[in-house]
Amino acid sequence: MVVSRDKAPTAQETFMQMAQAAGLRGRLLVTVGLLILVRLGIFLPVPGVNRSAFEANISNSPLIGFLDFFSGGGIRTLGIFALGILPYINASIILQLMTAAIPALEELQKNEGEAGRRKISQITRYVAVGWAVIQSIGIALWVANSGAAVSPGPVFIAETALALSAGSMFVMWVSELITERGIGNGASLLIFLNIVAVLPRSLGNTIEYAQTGGRERVGQVIVLLVVFLVMIVGIVFVQEGTRRIPIISARRQVGRRLYRERTSYLPLRLNQGGVMPIIFASAVLILPYSLAQFTRNEFLIQVANYLSPGGPAPWVYVAFYLTLIVFFSYFYASLIVNPVDMAQNLKKMGASIPGIRPGKATSEYVERVLNRLTFLGAVFLGLVAIVPTAVESATGVRTFQGLGATSLLILVGVAIDTAKQIQTYVISQRYEGMVKQ
Repeated sequence: MVVSRDKAPTAQETFMQMAQAAGLRGRLLVTVGLLILVRLGIFLPVPGVNRSAFEANISNSPLIGFLDFFSGGGIRTLGIFALGILPYINASIILQLMTAAIPALEELQKNEGEAGRRKISQITRYVAVGWAVIQSIGIALWVANSGAAVSPGPVFIAETALALSAGSMFVMWVSELITERGIGNGASLLIFLNIVAVLPRSLGNTIEYAQTGGRERVGQVIVLLVVFLVMIVGIVFVQEGTRRIPIISARRQVGRRLYRERTSYLPLRLNQGGVMPIIFASAVLILPYSLAQFTRNEFLIQVANYLSPGGPAPWVYVAFYLTLIVFFSYFYASLIVNPVDMAQNLKKMGASIPGIRPGKATSEYVERVLNRLTFLGAVFLGLVAIVPTAVESATGVRTFQGLGATSLLILVGVAIDTAKQIQTYVISQRYEGMVKQ
């Protein structure tokens, strides 16, 4: 098969490399095998729990559907992987906020290179262990107080907390293993898997809802599905959207050779954070529920109910969710792109933006453009957060409860990022083949 090195790999070339290239095939098999292993662990039950009593107790909870989309049904089944990757995501949020607030952590991240990033990763793991223990104890107390425990007491709470914490740490290890030896980001792929695992049940409930209500319900379901499809198309365009800032490299002479001015561009993504702002915002929404489980505080329980998509005041959930998305969009953009460093690097390379002086003027220009792009990306994420919830309320179709913005963006974003990484491996295999020839 003849390919051009200047063209993106076609679907045929990608599938051929996935089947023939040993390195890419091995990474794919590792990823799929580990994902299956994590999925099977959800169905390993925590001992000492009366399943029928537990399911009856949670059947009317407005938060279970929302949480199940991130645990892949682990909350309902109460398997040893019920917490999944959530403690690690929460720990990452805490470390990201602390890095911006504590100079020592900021120094580790920016100036210590790979060693600093490893130290931050190790601290994140320790925080994830502590958070997993807190959430596990909260779930154990919740199960014991609901009457679903066969023999409630300190022994049951200790055993349940140990099983759930160990399961969460195993899932965290698997996610890092996928990132290192597989394809894609391990944490994002695990959340992607959990969302996909719950979709068949939601689709079945939707079909049953449409069949039992006549033409009116069928029309409501069609409207909701059309909105979801439009949102998916919009997400793809925004995820791929970039602002290209033109850059001119100065004329320079190396030895006897004279290099002319070269024109290139500096790409700034419309949505710098990708799926991370909405993952972080969703994880923050789950925090009050976890704390309410642990403390059994009536105020926290009411707050958790109000901050759930099926709560008594959906507009509170939407407003708070929108605020979190905007905050994490700006926060994550500031972590990814540093206008001052970018201006300094351009100056060192002898490059400049047409019409903009090097140095401080360049950093201010890049920061102004970045703020505008981040605002547009945050507004779009807010619309994706609001529109599905509003359409669900208007049509009365709540069988997709919990899907909404979070799941749509994660599904599309993770799929795009993973596909790009596979294409990167295919392109590297293509160049290796050209060198061998």
